Amino acid sequence: MGHREDLLVAARRLLEDKGYAHITTRDLVAASGTNLASIGYHFGSKAGLLNAAIGQVFEEWTEQLADLAMADPAASPVERGHVTWAALLGSLASKRKLLLSYVEALAQAERTPDLRSQFAEQYRRCRERVAGLVAESLGDGTRSDDPRCLAVASFVIAICDGLSVQWLLDPESAPTAEELLAGLGAMWSASFPPRGKADDVSA
Repeated sequence: MGHREDLLVAARRLLEDKGYAHITTRDLVAASGTNLASIGYHFGSKAGLLNAAIGQVFEEWTEQLADLAMADPAASPVERGHVTWAALLGSLASKRKLLLSYVEALAQAERTPDLRSQFAEQYRRCRERVAGLVAESLGDGTRSDDPRCLAVASFVIAICDGLSVQWLLDPESAPTAEELLAGLGAMWSASFPPRGKADDVSA
């Protein structure tokens, strides 16, 4: 691997071992076997490197959940939501240390413009990816840039983020996938009414 990949691997390991707030530049150099100049060259700063590593982890996680959600071609959109949230809940324990690092990084983003921009870009890509899945689930030619698809994507991401935070604080009381399913069903029906009903309302 090159220095960029070495740094990402080291950052990912340190995020799990030490947490975002406690990682130093010296830690990253030692763990990666690279040098300080490599961090600046590839990522601009320590924060840039750590956020890139966090983003990589969560993009991989998004793809894993997407594969599960779309595995059954016959599943309805609501059923896909249920599968996604059940899988999310099942994987939180193994991601706990990375989730804590993510929350620590978010707290720094308000005072670090570059870090904030990185997070914003990651969320934009995630919304586009999930909106594409929503459009695919509909199967009626709806485009992924349809405002309703983007709205549903934002809703799904917000639920996943909120669920993760609630689980971190109190795993025993966090909502279940079944409880979330009821909310998704109501939201989906309102966003995508049957064609006839939508026409009646518009008339």
